[in-house]
Amino acid sequence: MTAYTIASMPGDGIGPEVVESAIAVVTAVAKKLGTFTVKFEELPWGTAFYKETGSYLPPDGLDTLKKYDAVLFGAVGAPDVPDAVSLWGLLLAMRGPLQQYVNVRPVRCLRGIQPVVRSAKPQDIDWVFVRENSEGEYAGQGGRSHKGFDWEVATEVGVFTRHGIRRIMRYAFETARSRPRKLLTVVSKSNAQRFGLVLWDEVAEEISLEYPDVKWDKMLVDAMTVRMVIHPESLDTIVGTNLHIDILSDLAAALAGSVGIAPSANIDPTRVNPSMFEPIHGSAFDITGMGIANPLGTVWSSAMMLEFLGEKKAAEMIMAAIESCTGDDETTKDLGGTLNTKQVTQALLNKLA
Repeated sequence: MTAYTIASMPGDGIGPEVVESAIAVVTAVAKKLGTFTVKFEELPWGTAFYKETGSYLPPDGLDTLKKYDAVLFGAVGAPDVPDAVSLWGLLLAMRGPLQQYVNVRPVRCLRGIQPVVRSAKPQDIDWVFVRENSEGEYAGQGGRSHKGFDWEVATEVGVFTRHGIRRIMRYAFETARSRPRKLLTVVSKSNAQRFGLVLWDEVAEEISLEYPDVKWDKMLVDAMTVRMVIHPESLDTIVGTNLHIDILSDLAAALAGSVGIAPSANIDPTRVNPSMFEPIHGSAFDITGMGIANPLGTVWSSAMMLEFLGEKKAAEMIMAAIESCTGDDETTKDLGGTLNTKQVTQALLNKLA
């Protein structure tokens, strides 16, 4: 029997509430199948840890994470700490050093959920976003000088390397090849960003020659927002830079019903380092402690985690339970339902049983 040890990092805001739900579901499906075991070990890294120690990660934090098979993450961020401090202190401090250079965000209309755009049909929105997760606009290069003066200067340098673009393009083409439509859209803004994203386009063209069976096209990011709304059926797999897919995938989740159901995976395809799985909704302090957070995005993320670990049957069972809940309207308020977080979790457990 395979045994997995998972680092649980609930973090801030509604993170603990939704991670608790996902752990309950994963534990239940493992027990039901009886072919693997999962042990979760909680790491208390978040804003409370930061306020106590002055750091979001302990000095040996990265080495600690490398001992685990995967990481299940909730959210980071607090109203009294600048977002730039919390994001760079925790999430971005893990993604780069752990070489989680692929961020995957699937988006589709789950059973019983109608697209926000009235002219769209549920089957029109079935997308996979592949986000370059290690460089680009979030490379961390730049700085500020002459602080406080009228001539203060702030720079934010986007970093695009041929190596980084090649590996994300190959991952995106492989993802497109694995899906029935074998269709890829490369998001760019090379008309205005004439160096980094011109290289992005050139490498996309280069890598496309390795995948003659994949049909692909290129879309400027501003035009992409229109295409997602007006012609959602024309899209399938989408690849873009750190910033562009960060924004577009949030729009996509809203179009598909709610940001609360959207999952994501931060992946090291080499499997040298653990990959990290998290919902995209953030800490949501406006509803923290109210018990009404939608746990489905985190539960879906945990299904992605199990599939990545090789437990495809378990992942399929969790997704079937999720879609049974949405189809039966056993959902939270953001999806038009009336249940709270614990009630949705219990509904999922009932479906699995």
